[in-house]
Amino acid sequence: MGDYAVGDKVRMKKMHPCGNDVWSIIRVGMDFRIKCIKCGRSVMIPRVKFEKSVRQKL
Repeated sequence: MGDYAVGDKVRMKKMHPCGNDVWSIIRVGMDFRIKCIKCGRSVMIPRVKFEKSVRQKL
């Protein structure tokens, strides 16, 4: 784990308020921008927090 690319889908530990836990990666670097598959909301989070909160790469 730790080899992520733009377009990868990941399952996060916490559910999004819309009820989904699958996200698409749209930016990789020191910060990750991920987009909710269900509602389309995008969130920018630091790499360390992202890697801790990923459950699995789909």
